Amino acid sequence: MLFLIIAIGVLLIVIATMKFKVHPFLALLLGTLFVGFASGMSYELIVESINSGFGNLMTSIGLVIVFGTIIGVILEKAGAAYRMAEVVLRIVGPKRPQLAMSLIGYIVSIPVFCDSGFIILSSLREALAKRAKVAVASMSVALATGLYATHTLVPPTPGPIAAAGNIGADAYLGTVILIGLIVAIPATIVGYFWAVKVASKIEVEEQQNGENDFEYDYDKVVASFGKMPSTFQAFLPIILPIMLIGIGSILTVLGAEGSIAAFFIFLGKPVIALLVGVIAALPLLPKYDEETLTKWIGKALADAAPILLITGVGGSFGTVIRNSGVEEIIRGWDIGSIFTGVLFLLVPFIIAAALKTAQGSSTTALVITSSLIAPMLPVLGIEGAVPLALVVMAIGAGAMTVSHVNDSYFWVVTQFTGMKVTDAYKAQTMATLLQGLVTIVVTMILWVILV
Repeated sequence: MLFLIIAIGVLLIVIATMKFKVHPFLALLLGTLFVGFASGMSYELIVESINSGFGNLMTSIGLVIVFGTIIGVILEKAGAAYRMAEVVLRIVGPKRPQLAMSLIGYIVSIPVFCDSGFIILSSLREALAKRAKVAVASMSVALATGLYATHTLVPPTPGPIAAAGNIGADAYLGTVILIGLIVAIPATIVGYFWAVKVASKIEVEEQQNGENDFEYDYDKVVASFGKMPSTFQAFLPIILPIMLIGIGSILTVLGAEGSIAAFFIFLGKPVIALLVGVIAALPLLPKYDEETLTKWIGKALADAAPILLITGVGGSFGTVIRNSGVEEIIRGWDIGSIFTGVLFLLVPFIIAAALKTAQGSSTTALVITSSLIAPMLPVLGIEGAVPLALVVMAIGAGAMTVSHVNDSYFWVVTQFTGMKVTDAYKAQTMATLLQGLVTIVVTMILWVILV
């Protein structure tokens, strides 16, 4: 009965967001209250669970999400994303434009939301497609899938951070980032091959907008952006926090002692590392005035606010589930004989895929799934940096399966590309399906090797 109650609670969330277009924050809160009341929890325990679940998650990852969003907005508005794209294009070369787009998406979406990244790079994508004489749909799918891979798998993107926080992996964020970067590679590669083999056969009507020649001229598109930051300046706000988190994680694992080690472990704490990333991004600002220091930062805070609320109430949902008595029931099961080792990864994958397909948001799927499976992990003895990081990857694999008409990202890709919905299903939706399946397979292989 308790599991039926939880299932109905999840169904309420899906119906509220999908059918009645309720904001995920309110839908999650509704599902949380339903599970609390229906499971017979006392009023005091429901209130305590909601408050503590929200507060505990915000304590560990709230500022990390805010700082990551600030870095992303600065990179977007200062032209750093364009600079990174230029560097990749120079390295890969003009003869492999789809590969360049995939790699650009892979890098840019680490700090920048995938839909924003696609919009930012849309004119560059069009211009490069015209210069290389390749199909616009092929370039679009290559970029979209590259962005999508790191968006669902690599912190500081909010979804993976929230999942890590819910299952207790926030202390191992360096490991989650490292494994996420590795797992996102095959996900990006399969998106690239789908773009080359399938999307290249899809014709898109050329969009006429008066200044068509200018819009699609690569050199003029780059020049129109004005003075862009140097390569070092563009990449530093992304690379520096990742390096600091990695160094801190290694020193912690090695049990390093001394004042220097303590200092680098301090710098490696995710909230400090991302704050250092924000500081590293400040030189990218074209000037220091109200426009940049107030409006740009204000936009980042506005972008972060709904993510923080959804993530926080997802923590409340998970805490209510744990306090409903489900963990005690699970402990009484002989789960180990059913979901032994690597097979357990299919559980979060299937749950996240079902939620993603039903309600459209990858972040919401990551938050809800991680809340649902968190009580199972201690029972199964899944703990430590690598196992928990691979669980986050399994959830992320499900959260990218699949992007279709109820996903805002699907419409960003179709509208900025000009693809028909039926063509977008063949190109974008099928590509995300393959990305999810490849990602869960790779995750399971890594589990066998590393755990």
